[in-house]
Amino acid sequence: MTSESVAAAPGPGRFAPAPGAAPMRQMVSAQAALETKTLLRNGEQLTLTLVIPLLLLAAFSLEPLVSFGAGITRIDFLTPGVIALAVMSTAFTSQAIATGFERRYGVLKRLGATPLSRSGLIAAKTATVVAVELLQAVLIIVLAAALGWSPNASPAAVVTVPLLVLLGTAAFSGLALLMAGTLRAEATLAAANLVYVVLLGVGGVLFPLTKFPAGARSFLELLPTGALSTALRDVLANGAVLPAKETVALLVWAVAGITLAARYFRWE
Repeated sequence: MTSESVAAAPGPGRFAPAPGAAPMRQMVSAQAALETKTLLRNGEQLTLTLVIPLLLLAAFSLEPLVSFGAGITRIDFLTPGVIALAVMSTAFTSQAIATGFERRYGVLKRLGATPLSRSGLIAAKTATVVAVELLQAVLIIVLAAALGWSPNASPAAVVTVPLLVLLGTAAFSGLALLMAGTLRAEATLAAANLVYVVLLGVGGVLFPLTKFPAGARSFLELLPTGALSTALRDVLANGAVLPAKETVALLVWAVAGITLAARYFRWE
């Protein structure tokens, strides 16, 4: 046996080479872990996704609310809206900005040359969004409970609330990828922040949509933030089981956003 064959032969302490890509699940998990660490280490993104929602919840809970409905305290009104804001900040604003600059600097193009497929990359980004949203939910619920939040929800809320958040996440993610995949990074940054500020004011997060004229209210309730905040408030504050109109609106936004993003997203 030649020295070459001895070196190549497997044996105690030796391993035969096994070239090839890692399993898809392992690649997605590794990419999701990297995306999550990157997001949590980014001060701007951390402020957007965690600090701002918590600050708004704490600050506006001190303001009295007398026009929303009998028995509804300010914190009961605010908590569902801030949860909707947290979903928007993570699934839309943060994801749009991050993806837009990844596309600009060629990160997506380089990832496309790796064994990680496009569907795997989308799955990793989705897992990152869900992980951050879970962290947001825990922090918001803990702070809201400390401020006196007392939800009035039916047992069905255990299923309904995650379903609404999932639909909202899908809707915002689709719109984020559509924006990041069609606009320049700088335009995405400006547009995503502008949408965030506008929907913060007119999305039913901090102020009741009943304060707006009837025509405008009907339109605002169909926007993703308005639909999600209204639906969560109906479930968590009014004991509703599943608000049909808002659920259908979120489903339509999710299907439209994902379909358009899949068709028009430019990876380079």
